[in-house]
Amino acid sequence: MSYAQTALDQLEKGQLADFKKQYALALRHDDDDTLFSLAEELYSLGFLNQSRRIYEKLLAKYPEEDELRTNLADIAIDEDKDDQALDYLNQVKLDSPAYVEALMVAADLYQTQELFEVSEQKLLTAKKVAPDEPVITFALAELYFTMREFRKAIPLYLDLITAGTTELSKVNLVERLGVAYANAGRFEQAIGYLKQIHSGDMTPDVKFETAFTYLQLKDRPAAIRLFNELKDTDAHYTSLYPYLGQALEQENRLAEALTALQEGLGVDQYNEKLWLQAAHVATRLDDEALTEKYLKKGHDLDHDDLSAVIQLSNLYVKQERWDENTALVVPYLQEDNTDPQLYWNLAVTAEHQEDFAKARQYYDAAAPYFMDQADFLKPAIYFYREEGAQKQVVDLLKAYLKVVPDDQEMALMLDSYQD
Repeated sequence: MSYAQTALDQLEKGQLADFKKQYALALRHDDDDTLFSLAEELYSLGFLNQSRRIYEKLLAKYPEEDELRTNLADIAIDEDKDDQALDYLNQVKLDSPAYVEALMVAADLYQTQELFEVSEQKLLTAKKVAPDEPVITFALAELYFTMREFRKAIPLYLDLITAGTTELSKVNLVERLGVAYANAGRFEQAIGYLKQIHSGDMTPDVKFETAFTYLQLKDRPAAIRLFNELKDTDAHYTSLYPYLGQALEQENRLAEALTALQEGLGVDQYNEKLWLQAAHVATRLDDEALTEKYLKKGHDLDHDDLSAVIQLSNLYVKQERWDENTALVVPYLQEDNTDPQLYWNLAVTAEHQEDFAKARQYYDAAAPYFMDQADFLKPAIYFYREEGAQKQVVDLLKAYLKVVPDDQEMALMLDSYQD
């Protein structure tokens, strides 16, 4: 038995002191092929120093063997010695049998540095040199997948699957292709691959993508089933809750939708969008107290989100809480951060507070945005008529009658102004 094998046996038994002795003997006495195999085995076990020492010894003896350089580069990358890794890789020339492997290792290094374009160029060069090598095709597909360039990844995964390769490096290519199609918005193609995967074999990410794809295809029962399965196995997968709530709401299962969103808030309480979604469902359930509570929670988390301000303002107007609406909205106008709906809400508020100058100011600001909305135009017409603003009344009447042409009262009013 070789010293190398004895060293590995001692390592398996946890006898580190004996391993070190046998390792030292292997370095002095074992043949080069045995040492090379030992280095590979030690690298796979995470013993980088010992593996590197063997490769360095062999490289000194066989400087033409570039595979040793790529192996040493791998170790340098694992040790965060990127410059050293590149130095090894740059020594591998175009005519070397290890050139493609060097390109692959370099691509991996640049990808870890998020230099994706450089990584892409290394892989494209490797593919030109070895166009039929599936590992290169896979690496390029995975790079595009990481870059979210799904339309580039799809044909590469397809090439591999068509050639009979459905798994590489423990990656299920059918899953990858389905997820890539889903992220590219090609949901019909996506589900064709994703539904081939047994639910129990899906990773949480793939289960989420499959449920999301069913939701986009309006197969909401299937989406709800998978989102619930994901929730049951991983309640902290926070991305599922908005979509589960959406699917249940679209099925008009409002109480269940609210429960799902509340469960989501239990694990993701700092998600302002989730608070606003829950407020929307509470509104549909006619629970104004809960709506207000959730809107305030969302607003507290993000004061710059005007959607929360608008919804809260709408609620205050509906409940005729004029002072609270003014206190909420006016600061946003002062910061020049507003929305036409807020002008409309302030116009109604100021009118009820009998601050007619302010109401006129806000109606003037809102009017250009709502000339096709009868529920704005009609009360605005009466307001301007009380103000004696004949031109505005006529303009708004004409706009209103385009929207509601059979309103005889408004038609007669317009005639009275035009006589």
